[in-house]
Formats: sequence, structure tokens, C-alpha cells
Amino acid sequence: MKSLDDDKAEEVVSIPLAGKSSVADYIVVASGRSSRQVSAIAEHLVQRVAQATGHKARVEGKGVGDWVLIDAGDIVVHIFRPEVRGFYKLEKMWGTDIPDIEIGEPAA
Repeated sequence: MKSLDDDKAEEVVSIPLAGKSSVADYIVVASGRSSRQVSAIAEHLVQRVAQATGHKARVEGKGVGDWVLIDAGDIVVHIFRPEVRGFYKLEKMWGTDIPDIEIGEPAA
């Protein structure tokens, strides 16, 4: 969160997923004003994650800069240009309760 703040990411939202999904414990959604800023925010965040944890985060979409996904293990960060973020409305999808799916016996 500090890295995103330092790089002037906008509208940063942290969504706790513990108990809702095995994907991650948190999803963070943020915006950059342009493709260049989105890519720069992502690059800095990847560097800072590596420095703090010793692990390299997986990155998708940095070359285009419309939507960059950074998988840092327990935390997944999505950085969007505002227009792309508005189209996908990712936080709305995760902001609601995710129903638990019970796995029962297969139908005969």
C-alpha cells in the first residue's frame, strides 16, 4: 500500500478475501492516470516486493499498461487505467459475498 501511495496511485482499494477464496488473502485494486504511470507503478511495486520478501512477483500486462496484474502470493494487485477499471468493475465483483460451494457426491 505504501508503494502505491508513493507512486501516486489513485483510488486504492484493498479487498480482504480470507475465507472467501483460495486465490489470495487480499486483492488490491488501484488506478494510474496513464498507461505509462500504470506500468511505472507496477515496475516499482515488483521491485519493492522483491526487496521486502526476496521473491519475484509474477506480472501480466505491464507492456501494454492498461491493466497490470501482480501476483505476490497472498496478495494480488490490479493496476488499471481509469477507463479500463470502470469497464471491468473488479472491486464490485469481489465486494459482494462469495457463496460457499459445497462439494457433494456426484450425481448418478
